[in-house]
Amino acid sequence: MTDTTYSSLAGRHALVSGGASGIGEALVRSLAQQGCPVSFFDIDKTAGEVLANELLHQGLQAHFSYVDLTDIETLQKTIQIRMAEWGAIRILVNNAANDHRHTLSSMTSEQFDACMSVNLKHHVFAAQTVAPAMAKAGGGSIINMSSNSWLLGLEGYPGYVTAKAAISGLTKALARELGRDKIRVNTVLPGWVMTEKQKQLWLTPEAEAELMQQQALKEKMQPSDVADLILFLGSDDSRMITGQNLVVDGGRV
Repeated sequence: MTDTTYSSLAGRHALVSGGASGIGEALVRSLAQQGCPVSFFDIDKTAGEVLANELLHQGLQAHFSYVDLTDIETLQKTIQIRMAEWGAIRILVNNAANDHRHTLSSMTSEQFDACMSVNLKHHVFAAQTVAPAMAKAGGGSIINMSSNSWLLGLEGYPGYVTAKAAISGLTKALARELGRDKIRVNTVLPGWVMTEKQKQLWLTPEAEAELMQQQALKEKMQPSDVADLILFLGSDDSRMITGQNLVVDGGRV
């Protein structure tokens, strides 16, 4: 976790999707510790409430809302509710995703649509919802979370990889469209981050050995490594960075 304080973050309303666990939890904690009032959404109600209460007991501002991000109407209504309470969202982190394993041969049309919904579609409509108020407030930062999986061409989840590649294209389009309103849009592409889910489901001694062989930096990625980059992109220190893909993967790509 960074020791750097970004003074421009203090008081800026931030929204993190998928914020109850994993990388999202690290983002919520880091932004709150920088003085941001942080709204965060997740489908894990128990974990979300525990995190919000913990941060509130620390004297930080955090609000959890149960939101299924595939329900766009509810997503947009909840964003409006949060803005009505805490003002314009100045930092939007579209983080929520599901890297469920699947194969091309087994994937149905319905499963593909579901994959796009949980990994891509909500990025578009969250940005659409926050942009007018963000512009009126003087600008802000939208950060779309992708993955280095599409740069590596990893197999085992073609729908997920497709969605993550599309996010980079979306970022380019939105950066151009929203730049006139001083809204910056960037993509962060993490490598294999050692969240509890990843450690429980996929991390084996063999997989770790292969990862260390491929990475230039011989350390396992932690959620805080991603959070540190998000803080920089949300702050005024990155005021002229937009439309970019920023890879944080220990030099694997």
